[in-house]
Formats: sequence, C-alpha cells, structure tokens
Amino acid sequence: MNDMPNETPDTDRRMLRHTLATLAYRCGKAISNAPAGFDQYRAGDKTRTPGEILAHIGDLFDWALCLAKGEHKWNDSNPLPWEQEVARFYGAVQAFDDYLATESPLGFSAERLFQGPVADALTHVGQIAMLRRMAGAPIRGENYFKAEIAVGTLGATSSAKRVEFD
Repeated sequence: MNDMPNETPDTDRRMLRHTLATLAYRCGKAISNAPAGFDQYRAGDKTRTPGEILAHIGDLFDWALCLAKGEHKWNDSNPLPWEQEVARFYGAVQAFDDYLATESPLGFSAERLFQGPVADALTHVGQIAMLRRMAGAPIRGENYFKAEIAVGTLGATSSAKRVEFD
C-alpha cells in the first residue's frame, strides 16, 4: 500500500467523512449535558479524566488534519475548561472534515487516517460514555443505525431525530 497517494477516491473520502459525522454525533451525546465536575471525574489513580480524554481527542483531530496535509506533527494539549474543550473538539473535527471536503490531495491514505487518529478517537468516545455511567450520569442507549447522520453535519445538535431506548 502506498502511504502517500497523489489522490484518494471520492468514496474513501466520503466514508471517512461519514465516519467523522458518526463520531461527532456519538461524542456529542457523551459530552452534552455532562454534570458539573464530570470533566475531573477519575475512575482510578492512573486513569485519564474525561477532560483529559476530550483534550486528547482534540489533539487526535489536529494531528489528523496535519496528516491529511502531509505533515506529521503531534501536540499534547493541557485540558481546557470543559465547555472550551467541547468547542475545541467540534472545531478540530470540523477543520479535518473541511479539508476532506476539498479536492486537495491527502498526504496519507484515507485508510491510514482512519486506522490512526479516527479509530483512536472512536475508542476514546466510548471511554467518555463509559465514564458517564460510572460517574452516575449515564447517557441513554440509542439505536444508532436509525440516527440521521449526514456527511458534513458535525455540530452539537447534528440530528434532531434520536431513537433512544426507554
């Protein structure tokens, strides 16, 4: 596999962008309406807090954008206050998606972009959702297959249609 293709087929970009919209939807559910202090909740002595995890997810999407542009630049950010970190998350995902929406060549293949920063972010979104339950503020289960998730729709209120379980 060539790690630095000149171009990526549109279907690869579209699938990657749909994955971002799905991730933003799921993360939005996990981070919205979090109780005060949730960002500092710690499940154990050597675990990250939700605030630290969300900061890491922001770093992953900053890195993803750099990789898409052919750069390999990583930064470890200190967590911002929760609402600022939430805004940073949406901004970083949006910036990456905006780049994918262009016809600019990708510095690395869509597969590599998925297997690195995007797949890692999916794992961390699951961690935040699990920490919500452990902290006594679980999110409602949902049939995500029925969610209205669309490419390019990445905001906190990306879908009004929710098919949550009672």
